[in-house]
Amino acid sequence: SASNRSLPIFYTFLIVLFFTYPVSSAPRFIPENFSELAKYAEKSVVNIRTVKKTKVGMAPFHQGNGDPFEEFFRRFYEGIPQRESEQRSLGSGFLVDEDGYIVTNNHVIKGADSITVKLKDGKEYKAEKIGTDPSTDLALIKIDAGKKLPFLKFGDSENLNVGEWVVAIGSPFGLEQTVTAGIVSAKGRVIDKGTYADFIQTDASINPGNSGGPLLNLNGDVVGINTAILANAQGIGFAIPSTMAENIIEQLQNRGEVARGWLGVSFLPVDEGLAEYNGLDVPKGVYVVEVFDNSPAQKSGIKSGDIIVSVNNKEIKEGRDLAKIIAGEEVGSSVNLGIVRNGKKKRIIAEITRKTGDTGKADNNTPVKSPAFGVEVDIIDKDTSQKLGIPFGHGVLVTNVIEDSKAFKAGLKKWDAVLEINHKKVNSPEDYNKIINKIKKGENISFFVKKYRQGFGVVKIVK
Repeated sequence: SASNRSLPIFYTFLIVLFFTYPVSSAPRFIPENFSELAKYAEKSVVNIRTVKKTKVGMAPFHQGNGDPFEEFFRRFYEGIPQRESEQRSLGSGFLVDEDGYIVTNNHVIKGADSITVKLKDGKEYKAEKIGTDPSTDLALIKIDAGKKLPFLKFGDSENLNVGEWVVAIGSPFGLEQTVTAGIVSAKGRVIDKGTYADFIQTDASINPGNSGGPLLNLNGDVVGINTAILANAQGIGFAIPSTMAENIIEQLQNRGEVARGWLGVSFLPVDEGLAEYNGLDVPKGVYVVEVFDNSPAQKSGIKSGDIIVSVNNKEIKEGRDLAKIIAGEEVGSSVNLGIVRNGKKKRIIAEITRKTGDTGKADNNTPVKSPAFGVEVDIIDKDTSQKLGIPFGHGVLVTNVIEDSKAFKAGLKKWDAVLEINHKKVNSPEDYNKIINKIKKGENISFFVKKYRQGFGVVKIVK
């Protein structure tokens, strides 16, 4: 019949529709298992044991607290030999090339007198320390196995997405080859470890002993190095991003140390007051507090008071952005800095060097007091400069503010430091008086100040 003849056509239509209909963009859910990934990576993950020897004295009564009997007991026990004590620690690591180079954490091998590496097959080898980088808590060691070894490759942690599946392998509490899975909980975390790393946060179980082990994506690439856990928390671990680690490891392998780029400025974050004071629509960049002598910044023309908003067209949102980008630049390379100076945009080229030597010293100024607006100011000595967190020779100290004066009502307080007035540097009481005297009655005055026990801000007064 006609209806029977139409059935093949209908089925043909369904088949064509099935193969041509766009694939759904719905997210992929949990993989069936991680066994293939674990099997692929396990031969490259190692267990690390370290021994640190320390001398232990045999004088239990020696307290070092001024006890009148201390000298007697010191002489009594003097000459008795000290005994050695061994501190042992456990950690993890992974091979990064076939010749036996292994990545781990600096804190795993720090101060170790001997390092032993155990492979998946149970064989153990003494390891040589190649180099460490305490600033990122990374270390590179090497074993000589007498054969080519399987190794893991670094992936691109920049392309890692929050919510993406990751796998951690290591030796938590000495339990070798432990595999845990979870997701990337967050990126760019700042914790109290290292200066430059913005950590990957994951809920893949990480415990003591996991340190130095790999964090892998589902392709088997290393996207992070497991480093830390949050005390008194469950399911919160942190890993050093692979994009940062790879460069560090390469430098350690080639020269045994890390050479970081240096610009030579001290800086502060830009808040709303600083942004308004410098003509920025929104708070961004870093405010240059000090330019160090003979630094790339000084040679390129950067000045105290400049705001650095970009490096090589990469936006600087906070101080860590600047520190991380500059540190990652090759020594001798040039960077294009976008700055704002007195509300105007400017471009400066600076040649990055490696930090050496000290910053310069400032001269003392003669103390002079000023009663303007009910404010008395004086020089800032070295000790006070350190306490305030500002460079010596910069600013004047507010030593008194008369109650109900203009300055008092505007929020200026005793022990504040005035660093600028209407964008002009104030490095002495003479500077302060000279600038104030040139401002006409009725004009606005903006004081850029370092608040006592607080941050930086702007205090506005009408003369």
